[in-house]
Amino acid sequence: MRRSLRIAGVVAMVVLATWGFGQSLKTKGGSGEIVIVFKDGHRQSFNLADVARLEFSGATAVADTGSAPAGAPPRGHFFGKWEVGDGAGNTFFITLKENGDAYRSLRDVHGKWAYVNGEARITWNDGAQDVIRRVDGRDKKAAYGEGKSFTDEPDNVTDARNTSPRPI
Repeated sequence: MRRSLRIAGVVAMVVLATWGFGQSLKTKGGSGEIVIVFKDGHRQSFNLADVARLEFSGATAVADTGSAPAGAPPRGHFFGKWEVGDGAGNTFFITLKENGDAYRSLRDVHGKWAYVNGEARITWNDGAQDVIRRVDGRDKKAAYGEGKSFTDEPDNVTDARNTSPRPI
């Protein structure tokens, strides 16, 4: 009797696990959902089965969503761990997360980043700023010291290489 209950329990767990796995495949990833990324970096997903239609209120609404200039890489291009130079011949890493968080291995500093005009603008908690942008088909990192803005002359410009590229 005890053995029969144990076998029935195992079979029930396998059936429920298989059913749950199948349900998660139907609703996660792929074309089963639409993901909206807001200006502050947070994301919200909607199951396409629940969406009747998408309406856009005009060209100005689309332009205000942080669209990039023609030929600029999309926001997803910047996700990941970047190897960059420090301007003195050494390298360090900048990690950019989808939620807008940033981490710099040089002096272990955290910060926030935003996708602006086709580039990743990073503001560090120590007051420094960096930007990763596409220049002549190559990724570059420009550094700006505390008190400078992204429109000032950078302190240095070095190559940038995403060590963890992935499709967006």
